[in-house]
Formats: sequence, C-alpha cells, structure tokens
Amino acid sequence: MFPSLFISHGSPMLALEPGASGPALAHLASELPKPKAIVIVSAHWESQDLHVGSAEQPETWHDFGGFPAALFAVQYPAPGQPELAAQVAGLLKADGLPAQLDSQRPFDHGVWVPLSLMYPRADIPVVQVSLPSRLGPALQTRVGHALSSLREQGVLLIGSGSITHNLRELDWHAGPESVEPWAKAFRDWIIEKLAANDEAALHDYRRQAPNAVRSHPSDEHLLPLYFARGAGGEFSIVHQGFTMGALGMDIYRFG
Repeated sequence: MFPSLFISHGSPMLALEPGASGPALAHLASELPKPKAIVIVSAHWESQDLHVGSAEQPETWHDFGGFPAALFAVQYPAPGQPELAAQVAGLLKADGLPAQLDSQRPFDHGVWVPLSLMYPRADIPVVQVSLPSRLGPALQTRVGHALSSLREQGVLLIGSGSITHNLRELDWHAGPESVEPWAKAFRDWIIEKLAANDEAALHDYRRQAPNAVRSHPSDEHLLPLYFARGAGGEFSIVHQGFTMGALGMDIYRFG
C-alpha cells in the first residue's frame, strides 16, 4: 500500500533551485513503486466547496509573478485522468462530501513544482482536489480519510503546502543554517502532536500551537497536511529544514 505524503513546496524557484528538498524528493520517489496515478491537494486551489480537476491534459499554470523567465518556461505536461477524477468525486460523495468536477483547472505551482522534482518525466496521471480553506483542518482530515482507499489501488496521495508560511517575515538572503526560533518552535509542536496522534490538538492548532498565527497568518498552506494525515497511517519524517530563515521545507510520510 502506498503512503500519503505532506510536502512543503517552498518558493516556485524550487523548480530551478531545488536545494536540499530536490534530492530528498527524488530519493523518496525512488523508494516507492511507480504510482498508477497521483491525487494531490495544493494550498493554491482555494475554493468555497470541493472540486476535482477532471481535465484530460491540464495546462501548467505559472500562478505567480516577479520570477525569472526560465521559471515561466517550465512545463509539467502530466496527463489528467477523468475516470479517476470521477472516482474521487464518488468517494467524497459517499462520505457526505459532494464535489464538482472541473474540466478547466490547470496545475498550479503547488502541484507541478514538487512533482517535477519527484517525477520529472511527467508520465504519471495527476488529479487535483481543491481546498475549501474556510472549513479548516477537520474537513481536510475527512477528505483524506474518504480517499484513503485509493492508496490500496496504487494511487499516491499528496498534500502540498508548507509547514510554516509567513512571506512577510522571510529573509531572502538567509542561508539554510539560519532558522527563526519562533518558526522552529511551531514546527516542533506540530511534529510532537503528529507523533502523538493528537488530532484534537492538531485541529485546534491556531489556539494551542506556539506562534501559530505568526507561522501561518492564514492557514491554507498548513491544511494540506491534514489531508495527508487523514489519508495515511503512521507518521514519519522524510526531510526537515528551513529556507529564508522561516519558510519550513519539511516533508512527512504517513504509512
């Protein structure tokens, strides 16, 4: 059975400057059997309700500005899989979570940046599920649980976000050895609660975790973690680190 994964996807520049995350993601992919397909929740498809991408050939969306031309030239031409998208929508509906199919949605950088480092040949079908961020962690836990059976069918489930995400507090010149104590304290609390399987504390992280609002002024980048946890099994750490002082780059495995 495949695990589910939480990947901190960092800046879009990760696609060109993978740092320590690139080798970690490539090694992780090499340890797993080749998936039949990938189902992914990205922090960058926020929505009011649940949607499932059902395009046969989703476009690569450069959903950002101010980066080098070379980044806008990157393409990730992985196919979609409409049949799997319909199956995903059916599993969600069966769990009381109705979802609409979206045949127009392109891949945002929360999808193609980490996948380009894991599966650079772009030959694995990818289906993206939206993030109704206003409904918080508990919904993402339910979504993950509803789709967990796909792991038995050779489907890799991924939540793509960031373990910390406060762009206003980043030091764009800081090296990987520079870590803000407040960001580390938050990250360490999350790890402690994941290891203890303390779902109540994790769902209430904005009140209980140290520096929660500072680490996540809005929580869309942490919510994919709950999808991965809800879909998976036993927690383990694949990779830890920070870039720019406070942007957490952790990768976690569930199962």
